[in-house]
Amino acid sequence: MVVTGSEKTSDSILGLVLSSLEENKAEDIVQIDLRGKTSVCDHMVICSGRSSRQVAAISEKLSDALKQTHGVLTKMEGKETGDWVLIDAGDVVVHVFRPEVRDFYQLEKMWLPAGDTAK
Repeated sequence: MVVTGSEKTSDSILGLVLSSLEENKAEDIVQIDLRGKTSVCDHMVICSGRSSRQVAAISEKLSDALKQTHGVLTKMEGKETGDWVLIDAGDVVVHVFRPEVRDFYQLEKMWLPAGDTAK
């Protein structure tokens, strides 16, 4: 398999996303590889924060890290309420939830094939 420049970029963005989430104490981090499944993005990452305040802080710190390290300007939705923040970093889309909201929407079930486990 030949790795293209855009795959290198999406993989490096994914690496930064995962390390930032771990560093900022996000919980239950799930990575879903969407390459070849949708044209929307290459990777989706879903995680939880313990409170609305932590969800907003995780999202803000991730957005700042993406801008500083890769020059990626993200689009964020939902930071004001802190129940569920969507961070669009182009090839990588990140969802940061409060646990109750994550349980309600169950995005993992929608995107993972039956029987697959998330990484």
